[in-house]
Amino acid sequence: ENGVFFAASYPTSRQSSLFLSRGQNRNVNFPPRKRICVTTASKNFEQRNHPSIEILLDECLFKVFKHLPSGKERSVCACVSKRWLTLLSSIRKDKIPESNGIEGKGSLVRSLVGREATDVRLAAIAVGASNYKGLSKLSIGGDNTCHSVSDGGLKAIARCCPTLRDLSLSNMAFVGNEGLSEIANGCHLLEKLYLFQCPKITDSSLLDIAKNCSHMTSLTIDSCFKIGNEVPKAVGLYCPKLKVIILKNCPLIGDRGIEDLFLSAGHSLTEVELQALHTSDISIKIISQHGTALTSLDFGELRRVVVRDFWVMGIGQCLHKLKALSISACSGVNDLGLHVICKACPNLKLFCVRKSVVLSDNGLVACIKDLVSLQHLRLEECHLITQAGFFGILLNCGKKLKTFSLVKCFGVNDLTNAIPSKAPCCNSLVSLTIRNCLGVGNATIAIISRLCHRLTHIKLIGLLSITDEGIFPLVKNCAANLVAVNLSGCVNITDISVSYIVNKCGKSLKYLLVDGCKNVTDATLVEIWNSCWTLNVLDVSKCGITDSGITTLSSAIQLQLQILSLSGCPLVSDNSLPFLLDLTQNLQGLNIQHCPNISSKTVDALVEINPRCDILS
Repeated sequence: ENGVFFAASYPTSRQSSLFLSRGQNRNVNFPPRKRICVTTASKNFEQRNHPSIEILLDECLFKVFKHLPSGKERSVCACVSKRWLTLLSSIRKDKIPESNGIEGKGSLVRSLVGREATDVRLAAIAVGASNYKGLSKLSIGGDNTCHSVSDGGLKAIARCCPTLRDLSLSNMAFVGNEGLSEIANGCHLLEKLYLFQCPKITDSSLLDIAKNCSHMTSLTIDSCFKIGNEVPKAVGLYCPKLKVIILKNCPLIGDRGIEDLFLSAGHSLTEVELQALHTSDISIKIISQHGTALTSLDFGELRRVVVRDFWVMGIGQCLHKLKALSISACSGVNDLGLHVICKACPNLKLFCVRKSVVLSDNGLVACIKDLVSLQHLRLEECHLITQAGFFGILLNCGKKLKTFSLVKCFGVNDLTNAIPSKAPCCNSLVSLTIRNCLGVGNATIAIISRLCHRLTHIKLIGLLSITDEGIFPLVKNCAANLVAVNLSGCVNITDISVSYIVNKCGKSLKYLLVDGCKNVTDATLVEIWNSCWTLNVLDVSKCGITDSGITTLSSAIQLQLQILSLSGCPLVSDNSLPFLLDLTQNLQGLNIQHCPNISSKTVDALVEINPRCDILS
């Protein structure tokens, strides 16, 4: 019969690239396995079954696919059906004739999160990577549903992507040793591995990673409850380039694993974090004796470590290179133990203490005096620290402290303690953060204004007791330098103090955040229109902003706003659309969530005027 046969809606190469990329066309529609017969002699259409390539066995198709001339043809074939995609993703890169081993360093970066994280998508990424220089970084965040990634998806990546260097797996309930071992056998260039909540992974597959991926520089294992001491021992023994290791919430890892790790790799490890492990004084002693290259050390929830164990750490005298130290929820760290540790770390620049129930004002101030190189200090949930300890830090921090953060320290309360009139100023401090310290009020802020004259970043967040009167002296003494002010959650702040900030700092201010300050209204936007020239980020969420304020703000032609947040402003409505359009043209981000009077039509219009702007609605 004289007929012309057409494949039933096979996609073009351009369409296939959309399927294999991170673009919007993410759903795969597999064409029917039939051909349509179009008779040239008449207009009648007749559908008939004819011999098809689909009758070939998988082994035959596998042979055919291996000899496709390029990655482009393989990508096109992968879009035909799930069967073809699966076959193509099972071909190892080194078995393809055109491939000459591992190509380059890889340049492709892919991330799959939630429902997007499936084996089919991983197979598509694996096949599509051959169109580029190869896959370099892959991040997968599952949702622990039946549609999540399994070992099959990781096998596809392992076979087709030998250039993979960075792999991150989070919430992978169905990924086990089989898939990770395949990664070890196929991705020998792997340098960074991150595992979070992967309950089926045990020591077995990670031993394969250690033995086959000698380029490993960073390993993070968090909340993987079947991983034990053999893993840190193996990576210390087989990964000579290992620099960073983070072990968190792994109860099977104890002193033996930490000891073996540092005996093998202590001379090269620069960053170590140990959280909620089954360790004791033995681990602390080993670290202090063999961690000669450490520059960053983070301890957390080491409940078996007592006070004398931290003394041993300070006596070790091997932590002279340490520049960052963080201690969290370690009841064994008291004033004396912390003082000994600080003396052993003369080059420490970052010091953080979290959730300490024994650290007092005297112990903290003594540590600060010894840390002559300290630049960054953070205290969080240290409830024995009072206003005396807080000001003791500012008076004794030397000339190098740059940033100070005080978070949820409920012992710091407004008192009438007098500060000597000739007390030394803390002129090195440029960034001060006080967050959710409910006792901090105007009296504390007033003393800060006397001691700190060169602040550029001020973050007073969730302080319910401060008012406009407390803000005035602080801003007055720092007006020439202020770049960023964050007063989010300070519910007693009004237009008076915020307008004062804008008026005094308008030429230097780049960030202004007053989220949740319900007494801030359009008057502040008027002052911004009048005084601000360099403002990049403005957050007036849950404030008393109306359409009138948006109108005023849009007419400030000198503004260089990049981020604007109006979330939770019910008085902003569709009536401000023309002015929002003017603002959105140059914005990179706009948040109009929880604005009930802004309709979807307004949102669509804003998206159309600037598709590059990230709009949250």
